[in-house]
Amino acid sequence: MKVGIYGQYYKGEAISYIEILLKTLAAKNIDVFIEENFYDLIKVNNFPEKEYQTFSSYKDLDNSFEVMLTVGGDGTFLRAVTYVRDLDIPILGINIGRLGFLATIQKDSISEAINLLITRKYTINERTLLSVTSNKKNDDLSEINFALNEIAVSRRNTTSMITVESYLNDEYLTSYWADGLIVATPTGSTGYSLSCGGPVITPNTKSLVLTPIAPHNLNARPLVIPENTNIKLKIIAREKQALLSLDSRTTTIDSNSVITIKKADFSLKTIQLDQQTFFKTLREKLLWGEDKRN
Repeated sequence: MKVGIYGQYYKGEAISYIEILLKTLAAKNIDVFIEENFYDLIKVNNFPEKEYQTFSSYKDLDNSFEVMLTVGGDGTFLRAVTYVRDLDIPILGINIGRLGFLATIQKDSISEAINLLITRKYTINERTLLSVTSNKKNDDLSEINFALNEIAVSRRNTTSMITVESYLNDEYLTSYWADGLIVATPTGSTGYSLSCGGPVITPNTKSLVLTPIAPHNLNARPLVIPENTNIKLKIIAREKQALLSLDSRTTTIDSNSVITIKKADFSLKTIQLDQQTFFKTLREKLLWGEDKRN
């Protein structure tokens, strides 16, 4: 088996969990490639003991990799998507961060998780991604114009609200007067959208959700729509520019720009180990079923 490992940074005790991961993979004779910058970080501690092959970009990967392991939180998982892209390499996240809806493997279960992976006791889930284009040239959208969680527009460098004229399949929907608007996938429904009052949507539901950010028109509510809907948003701001975010990546767009958001023409594969389910993750992360009366 050939696997990649991606991480962005680590703190304190995290190095011990990275050591457990690498030693477990070595014991299973797994062919391991580590992202170059992350490898440089862990080598500062004179670790690991052996040399590893590295990768530094999407171009260094191919479908000979059977899995991409991420070490961190959900932000690390999302960043790994920009490496995997359309290569059909499944991602499995090890959570040494905080919440971890995407990085579901807990740090004290690394060895057990790797054993389940090696013995193929898992299922592959297909996750919808979103793509975005603009009617005005934007170099930041020329190559990586997709997102797994959400695409959002929001105000920039001002306390003034923006207006987002929205069209669904070329039919006018409404104008949101708000701090911004989120277009989220089912995967992203437990992220930024949820914190803004959006619904939780199960990953296999073929839908998207529009969630306004602090709307000034108080009758504006989150709206669930089919995933094949073509969404056009016209951004009107008092400032010359507004922010456009794709998961954790941000760029600026000019006021009066029109952006088009739709389902991407490729999906992302994620690994769900046999002992983990989406509803189990919800119960653990949102403390559903916990009796707080005592």
